Amino acid sequence: MLTLRPYKKCDAEKIASWCDSEETYLNWGGTLFGPYPLTADIINTKYLEKNGDCSEEDNFYPLTAVCSDGSVGSLIIRYINGNPKILRLGWVLADPQKRGQGYGKKMISLALKYAFDILGADTVTIGVYEDNPPAYGCYRSCGFRPSSVLSDSVMDVNGKKRKVVELEITKEEFHRGIEQ
Repeated sequence: MLTLRPYKKCDAEKIASWCDSEETYLNWGGTLFGPYPLTADIINTKYLEKNGDCSEEDNFYPLTAVCSDGSVGSLIIRYINGNPKILRLGWVLADPQKRGQGYGKKMISLALKYAFDILGADTVTIGVYEDNPPAYGCYRSCGFRPSSVLSDSVMDVNGKKRKVVELEITKEEFHRGIEQ
């Protein structure tokens, strides 16, 4: 059984180890954490001291996905522009030894349930690089669709232009998907 719990300082070492290549690191959002390689200290500074670079004090919720085998993934939830009705998922990462086993989809589904049923969001967004088909497929399988809230953008990632595809799901869409 997979559950989400608040991020703890002790999670950082494992999360850093999951960024086992520069490509994984950059897909995860590495340029926002500085140059590769990632370290536990960098994660703890960003999450615990810098509030995920969010200016609002109560706007950054890092979570760790755990099961009987220990931690298997990590992600964050934050508000967009301080609007409590629109939340954003980000920095989604799974243990490379667990990829392809459904943990990512389950982790995203749990985060959506938390966002809609606990935090009271109406819409949840997520961005994904268009050249990252595994993540894109995972998010689409969770019910995300192209966004009407945010526009796609292009980011410079280590000198390479990468298109960020913006996806969203509404509370109604999520609950309709659960019922089916």
